[in-house]
Amino acid sequence: MPVTHEVTNQVPPLVDHDVAGDPALLEGLRREGAAWAEEELHALGTLAGSARVQEWARLAEQYPPVLRTHDRYGHRVDEVDFHPHWHDLMDVAVTNGLHAAPWRQDRTGAHVARAAKMYVWGQTDPGHLCPISMTYAAVPALRAAPELAEVYEPLLASAVYDFGLREPTGKRGLIAGMSMTEKQGGSDVRANTTRAVPAGDGTYALTGHKWFTSAPMSDVFLTLAQAPGGLSCFLLPRVLSDGTRNAIRLQRLKDKLGNRSNASSEIEYEDARGWLVGEEGRGVATIIRMVNLTRLDCAVASAAGMRQGVVQAVHHATHRRAFGDPLVDQPLMGNVLADLAVEAEAATVAGMRLAGAVDRAAAGDDGEETFRRIGLAVTKYWVCKRAPAHAAEALECLGGNGYVEESGMPRLYRESPLASIWEGSGNVAALDALRAMAKQPESVQAYFAEVERAAGVDGRLDRAIASVRKELGDLEDAQYRARRVVELMAMVLQGSLLHQHGNPAVADAFCASRLDGDWGVAFGTLPRGVDTAAILRRARPCAAGES
Repeated sequence: MPVTHEVTNQVPPLVDHDVAGDPALLEGLRREGAAWAEEELHALGTLAGSARVQEWARLAEQYPPVLRTHDRYGHRVDEVDFHPHWHDLMDVAVTNGLHAAPWRQDRTGAHVARAAKMYVWGQTDPGHLCPISMTYAAVPALRAAPELAEVYEPLLASAVYDFGLREPTGKRGLIAGMSMTEKQGGSDVRANTTRAVPAGDGTYALTGHKWFTSAPMSDVFLTLAQAPGGLSCFLLPRVLSDGTRNAIRLQRLKDKLGNRSNASSEIEYEDARGWLVGEEGRGVATIIRMVNLTRLDCAVASAAGMRQGVVQAVHHATHRRAFGDPLVDQPLMGNVLADLAVEAEAATVAGMRLAGAVDRAAAGDDGEETFRRIGLAVTKYWVCKRAPAHAAEALECLGGNGYVEESGMPRLYRESPLASIWEGSGNVAALDALRAMAKQPESVQAYFAEVERAAGVDGRLDRAIASVRKELGDLEDAQYRARRVVELMAMVLQGSLLHQHGNPAVADAFCASRLDGDWGVAFGTLPRGVDTAAILRRARPCAAGES
């Protein structure tokens, strides 16, 4: 075949870089008490940015899991087959403690270090982090049943990934799942109809259908069912102590928009055996301990996706020329990239602050627990809601090259809506923030105590804080206005944190655009006077070994 032309002006692949070379992330790591984890974070970031692991992620997504309900002889097996690289990704995540290290590490900053690792490793394949997140979050809920926690917590916290359906106590490490939603209720879990009947031997027999059970090959599950005393939480192992399969039937795997490397299923309980966790009738109160931590991971994952999109867009614009100059040097493209970078940094600084609150709350700080409750509710709503628009704009920075699968940007785009749906979609998250303030008025005080740490630094922030006070003082049509109120609360929190801890150029751009209204509707509409060059220096990918 004749050579028709020489290929020029194409961007080299972004490989063999350190994903952890992220100024906002590293500043948060040090500030929130986990500077001790920086070396291992860079090691994980270098692995995440390698060509080898990027290929693992691509293949795990391209070849999604397959359900096998029966073996060749017609016996029910309910197995899910994964691409081998799914297991490679899981093994790295577990070995590095992303699933449960804080529960075995009595060390300041353990939850912060773990969140930073989720942020870094999540920029490979987000799908496999679903069971990793649920395992992390299951431990506090399981502690409502001390006798069960004594048996299972050491295995859930083990740094060994031991895949395969076997009796849980005979394995070297366990993965936990969660199964709550049903067809008729969705987020309204109190509408669940699954029944739990005492079996007379300390267990319950569960019968019913679950509409969305993620990671169905997990070893144990926390689930909700209607017991005689009301909606209750139960622990169900996939394999019982005698080695037989528990009666958890996998009906089908969901054909999802994104998150395709992870199996999500519909299941049927047919007198499946479970153990009560907490008190009968207190199921929501028990499992909310798990939900609160998975919501933190939703916010962290969305921030990670934004960072990934920015880095890809800046890398492309640095190497691509148009109309005679590199794209990154052209004013309008600089505006777009800087705007995307500002959004990503605001999400990251909030995620790290909340990870710090989780860490201090776990150590017994009641004030931080109160702030965590409201801060996480508003941040989960807003950061996760921003992710899809951010991913779309980052993809567009690559033009047609970003629209093809080889770029990886379509995978990022398909993944972006998930965190806003998981653990309560936008309306649920916004209303939960209002509920938190109504049930715990002290959480409002904790919120203002945090945002006012930056009072007097920026008049635009001060005016926005005053606007939040006005909104919260008006209870008329509160539910109707919930999104508007929570959105403003989240942005004020981000603006305050950026002024307290962030880069001055980023804080200025954020307050001018998001809080002062000098901003358009689309990304790339930052006002005049923004130091885009300073912002973009922080958004460039970091080569392995650079600091």
